[in-house]
Amino acid sequence: MPEGPEIRRAADRVAAAVEGRVADEVFFAFEELKPFEPVLTGRRVDEVTTRGKGMLTRFEGGLSVFTHNQLYGRWYVMRNGRLPKTGRQLRFAIGAGDHRALLYSASEIEVLDAKTEREHPFLSRLGPDVLSQAPTVEELAARLGEARFRSRQLGALLLDQGFVAGLGNYLRAEILFEARIHPRRRARDCADDELTRLARSILALTKRTYRTLGITLSPARAAELKAAGAKRSEYRFWVYGRANAACRVCEKTLRAEGIGGRKCFWCPTCQPAEATGRRRRSSS
Repeated sequence: MPEGPEIRRAADRVAAAVEGRVADEVFFAFEELKPFEPVLTGRRVDEVTTRGKGMLTRFEGGLSVFTHNQLYGRWYVMRNGRLPKTGRQLRFAIGAGDHRALLYSASEIEVLDAKTEREHPFLSRLGPDVLSQAPTVEELAARLGEARFRSRQLGALLLDQGFVAGLGNYLRAEILFEARIHPRRRARDCADDELTRLARSILALTKRTYRTLGITLSPARAAELKAAGAKRSEYRFWVYGRANAACRVCEKTLRAEGIGGRKCFWCPTCQPAEATGRRRRSSS
């Protein structure tokens, strides 16, 4: 499933094509949404934004189209009169001027007003979105200390969209590695400086992945490996998908284990099971 950075980049492409323009065509594949085609056609697209792994296309007048790609959804932006070469099924389309934004294969599409958006069962429970809401390091560190989050294993917590929206399986592994924290650790067992380091990694890795089109390695390390002839798949990640390979930092063997229902990857040396900070939070 695409994670937050991939959905944000898709939103950028859609926004470049239709944001600020009047929609001269709106298409829905699902019969229950067909009545909204004439309602939204002729309205300006005010904003294309994201909430975690979901996208909101806001039209003037207060209606928004919420879409979630799930596993198979994919956005295309095409010039009028052209269609992508794909066997996927078109589910939603917006035409504005010379371009059309086309969503294929997604099954979760809804038209919302302000009230139904506030009460939406997915949107209403989301935590802050790093790429659209810009939480601070201090805010995320404080969030880790909240009673509802502090006793959960971090490897599972980082998959919870109610904690931070948009994180997924590869990002949680890479974030924990850069923070040098074992995925089985809990926030309540971490030192203050470890929680600050983790919060900083959540922000930095999510933003880096957005900028680099999915590469979580530091730019210098990725460039070094690329110059040595490595393929993109070989210089993309620190630990994700690299079980039994050598750690890029200490050269020890990386491990993988199911945590939070998904396989998580880590280095047993770089990510110790015990706290390494100088100060420890109270567990009371």
